[in-house]
Amino acid sequence: MDLTLLIFLVVYLAMGLGKLPGFKVDRTGAAVVGALAMMAAGSITAKAAWGAIDYHSLAMLFGLMVVSGAFAVSGFYGWTAHRVASLPVSPAALLAVLVAVGGLLSAVLTNDVVVVAMTPLLVSVTLARRLNPVPFLLAFCFAANTGSAGTLIGSPQNMIAAQELGLSFTGFLTAAGLPALLSLPIVWGVIAWLYRGRWTLAQQPGDAPRSSTMAPVMLDKGETAKALLVTLAVVVAFVSDAWPRDLVALTAAGVLLINRQIASSDVLKQVDGNLLLLVMGLFVVNAAMAATGLPQTLLGDLRAAGFDLNDPMALFFASAVLSNVVGNNPAVMLLVPFLEPGANANALGAALALGTGFSSNLIVFGSLAGIIVVEQSAACGIRISFATFARAGVPVAVACMVLAAAWIAIL
Repeated sequence: MDLTLLIFLVVYLAMGLGKLPGFKVDRTGAAVVGALAMMAAGSITAKAAWGAIDYHSLAMLFGLMVVSGAFAVSGFYGWTAHRVASLPVSPAALLAVLVAVGGLLSAVLTNDVVVVAMTPLLVSVTLARRLNPVPFLLAFCFAANTGSAGTLIGSPQNMIAAQELGLSFTGFLTAAGLPALLSLPIVWGVIAWLYRGRWTLAQQPGDAPRSSTMAPVMLDKGETAKALLVTLAVVVAFVSDAWPRDLVALTAAGVLLINRQIASSDVLKQVDGNLLLLVMGLFVVNAAMAATGLPQTLLGDLRAAGFDLNDPMALFFASAVLSNVVGNNPAVMLLVPFLEPGANANALGAALALGTGFSSNLIVFGSLAGIIVVEQSAACGIRISFATFARAGVPVAVACMVLAAAWIAIL
């Protein structure tokens, strides 16, 4: 048991820090090594490890990543960014459009894929309008995190929570959709107020002139239409709940990969294989830890002290804190095995989705979307420091958390 606990703690230390201290091992590597270490130490058998992996969640996640990737390779994201940038509106109005686009796209397509595809494009389009990219990038990131909290297919943690709690698509939407929608005006209001009068990018002495033109964007209308039809079919199938969601997602992926115009390898490049491996590793690590009985004992002690994870409000705050320590996906995976949904399943699902989604804007490392935006912006020559992110992220997260807490109290 001591060795199992040690492996577990080391893995989640890497989740919190982003890497294993002293080694070039990132979160995914730590999860995979941790799973292997659990088996080598005898904490879990190989058969039990395979059984611990929820292939239904993984299949749904993989399938929906392919669907979102089809939009990327068809040029849809680039075309959308170009059209938004061409709107003859003020910077504040442009910010509002980007918040709406980010939130709505992330609610229908996997938010991390949307952010990966759109971040370099947003840098280009804002510079083309001679605007400071930072407020637009932050607003898009925040809107992607909060908007995605409203639907079952908006983020990986939502898919995992819905699968484990047995939530329907419509039940999840009813429980979390409205606060996710209301969060978008909050994101816009906070960023617009913080950056009022600072929309343009200051030119420093010695800086090279920035381009004021955007490269032409090619949209494959046929492939985009195909992806739209498949996405619509997926949503209809999820709403009807007539077929297993993982099979629906895999069928959609198969339809999109069979193509005479776009290579399947190009679409599959959009799939976040690291995230899939991380989830698989954590399933094994968590199962090995659960087999010790220690988590159940700890939760029993907490319940006796008045803190019950099956109370939606308690779960909301626990998931919010935990997601900023170890990340939103690991936080959900840690919590869901110990929940007893019953008639309270929708409220618990909303607590997890809103707790992890809304709190993830606090700091850069609170979400994968935040890390993606900061790193890809830096690659494009735009630096977003930890302090800059937090200065906008903290008020956005706090305001959205207050909204969510009020909503969960009503539920």
